[in-house]
Amino acid sequence: MSSASSTPATGTAPATGTAPATGAADGTGSAPGAAPAVAAAPATGTAGGTRRRRRGPRTWLAALPLIAFTGLCFGLPLGALLYGAVTRTDPASGATSLTGEHLSRSLQGPYLGSLVGSVQLSALTALIGSVLGVLIAQAVVTSRSRALRDAVLTASGVLANFGGVPLAFAFIATLGISGVVTQLADLSGLGWNLYSFTGLTVVYLYFLVPLMVLVILPALDGLRPQWREAARNAGARGWQYWRHVGIPVLAPSLLGGFVLLFGSAFAAHATAAALVGGSVPLVTLKIADALSGNVLVGQENVALALGLDMILIAGLVMAVYLPLQRRSARWLR
Repeated sequence: MSSASSTPATGTAPATGTAPATGAADGTGSAPGAAPAVAAAPATGTAGGTRRRRRGPRTWLAALPLIAFTGLCFGLPLGALLYGAVTRTDPASGATSLTGEHLSRSLQGPYLGSLVGSVQLSALTALIGSVLGVLIAQAVVTSRSRALRDAVLTASGVLANFGGVPLAFAFIATLGISGVVTQLADLSGLGWNLYSFTGLTVVYLYFLVPLMVLVILPALDGLRPQWREAARNAGARGWQYWRHVGIPVLAPSLLGGFVLLFGSAFAAHATAAALVGGSVPLVTLKIADALSGNVLVGQENVALALGLDMILIAGLVMAVYLPLQRRSARWLR
């Protein structure tokens, strides 16, 4: 009785024998249970691709307000500046014609000297500010003191936004000809002059160094302790770690901070105008004089050409920074 009952159970083998035919149809020759899983995979991938394609238009629609804001706040002023820099209006007839005279004049004589002076001042202050800011930020990270970190970040946030005429007045009262520190330390006898290129450099560092601290501190936090431990276990010294690991990883952040400091110093106007006037040739001061007509009348288009020159210089600086940022930003993720 038991053998008779087992015979129908084995008789079901022909039904399962249809599975190899299914595997042979797709040419895989796989096990019967694996064929449905392989066949279902393309359907899942297609659905996922469809969902990703459907999300594309909605992503662009979400970005439209930002694109419109950027075009309104940056595109229109840039277009007006470019139009004024390459056109000339006849005062008699009112006719407008294209010309390159304004651009050529902006690169000659005192205008060219102001561009060179601004680039020199911005590059020097950005370099010194970057070095000092990195040293201060590294000291904060190394100390591991929460109170010191909060104090430095708070002070840096305040000082980085302290500029313009109030900053110039503070330095005049402190380090000017009759300033408190100048009189107490007899700095005039040592040749100190606040109203010079050197004095303006010191004033700019007052807000550039805290700005660099704010920029580079998160990047220093991104350096993983495992990297230093691995370098130490491999026999590397401290300077070797910074040369081969630390500085290459921090290079985009360092260059980005330098670019930010350069742009801040390059575009600064109120502090320099209140402190040195026209004694130090700077492009922002030349633009203000040309627009107000303090020196020559009818130089508004030359001022727009100088503004276009500033944009081109800033674009060249950013063109150096962006490729390096894309190349090594993955190390700080």
